[in-house]
Amino acid sequence: MSILQTRPGLRSARRHAVSGDAAELVRWSFLFDTGTLPALAEPAMPGVSLAQWARDNQDLIHARLVEHGAVLFRGFPVGSAAEFNAYIDGVSGGALEYKFRASPRTQIQKDLNVYTSTDYPAQESIFPHNEHSYSPVLPLHLFFYCDIASLTQGETPIGSTRLLLSRIDPDVRDALARRKIMYVRNFGEGFGLPWQTVFQTRDRAEVETYCKSVGIVPEWRSGDRLRTRQVGPALMRHPKTGEAVWCNHGTFFHELSLPASAREQLRSEFAAEDLPQNTFYGDGAPIEHDVIRHLQGLYLDVMVKFPWQRGDVLMVDNLLCLHGRSPYTGPRRILVAMAHACRAQDLDVGENA
Repeated sequence: MSILQTRPGLRSARRHAVSGDAAELVRWSFLFDTGTLPALAEPAMPGVSLAQWARDNQDLIHARLVEHGAVLFRGFPVGSAAEFNAYIDGVSGGALEYKFRASPRTQIQKDLNVYTSTDYPAQESIFPHNEHSYSPVLPLHLFFYCDIASLTQGETPIGSTRLLLSRIDPDVRDALARRKIMYVRNFGEGFGLPWQTVFQTRDRAEVETYCKSVGIVPEWRSGDRLRTRQVGPALMRHPKTGEAVWCNHGTFFHELSLPASAREQLRSEFAAEDLPQNTFYGDGAPIEHDVIRHLQGLYLDVMVKFPWQRGDVLMVDNLLCLHGRSPYTGPRRILVAMAHACRAQDLDVGENA
């Protein structure tokens, strides 16, 4: 395939120029006048194939990604889920199946591991988090594609975990690094996601085999319900840079991150360990509420956001960059894919932060 396609690219946004451009077919800059998240890549001429260019420039893209945490590709002729998937094949070797799910998503087609972004009501926001950081296996690379931009809002805010970590109270950081985080999840019809959806099987033996392979402890309960527990790190060692990064679901899964009305209703009926999801210290002790409130404020403070444009592709280093979602009006279709699986236990920093 030629690196040039006949379809013209989309009009680019205003750019804040950066010196040292290394690729003649693509211009590099920053989306915002201040800060370097995300880096912005735009075609220098109409019709540059993003998938082909990515295959030819993987090292350059990965270098920019670990430097800045996220790269926004804007103005390239990416017009379908298949073309989005082709880019992922070119830059990261193929998208992963979405396993051990925590949110409702729809797979676009059976032969593509491309999904809709979380299928939550439009009026709800989604708190910042690292994708799948509750899971013993998480993706290093995360991708978003704008198929339909919403009429208002609907941004996917992003934020630097490097900046976040630098602002966390050292006592909070050290305690969570040392004690780790326990994730408790409960699955059942009408209460959270069904375990059949989460594990993509109806066979209990398959669930148990998967859990054993990644260090999850399953507990079958009455009424075809399932509870799982697993302990994961608060800090992970980045597999490419070697730096310690803040990457966990301790705040996102904690009951205090639920809307106040929903939390009050659930807690009136269920104990902390019986909620659809909750987090504790690794030894099972509750995480202090002032710790969670401290972290919640920092997460929100480091986020930046931009309006989506049709055809945008955002590549995120999932250990270096948080993401969330703003409420929106009108139709919105943002597709998501993940790549480059990592085992959390292999990246655990522990007490050596």
